[in-house]
Amino acid sequence: MEKTFVMIKPDGIKRGLVGRIIERYEQKGLKISAAKLVNATIDLAEKHYAEHASKPFFSELISYITSGPVMAMVLEGPGAIKLARIINGATKVEDALPGTIRGDFATSTTENLVHASDSLESAQREIALWFPEIE
Repeated sequence: MEKTFVMIKPDGIKRGLVGRIIERYEQKGLKISAAKLVNATIDLAEKHYAEHASKPFFSELISYITSGPVMAMVLEGPGAIKLARIINGATKVEDALPGTIRGDFATSTTENLVHASDSLESAQREIALWFPEIE
């Protein structure tokens, strides 16, 4: 079974969409193998988004992801990495199709509700960051 890291971001928590978002993953056959509600530290957020450190939006991204609790999850199932990203929809809210989480619920590209790993390497790195207790 393939594993991926998925996060419901602070806006998803604040808007009370956790159950509806998780339902989307479960309806497609993905299983939650780990989950926790956590307040990301600046250090954890900077490590998670390290590839964006040189980009002009980095500080805004870190402020946003540390602005409230997030639901960090490990999902597993056949093709979990690609499937979670399809379910999430395009990052830019104007490109997110209806039927996806972002297409149905996101109100801006900055606050776009969810994150999912984009590759096996990212999934392994992000799971290790957010769930160090999992080997």
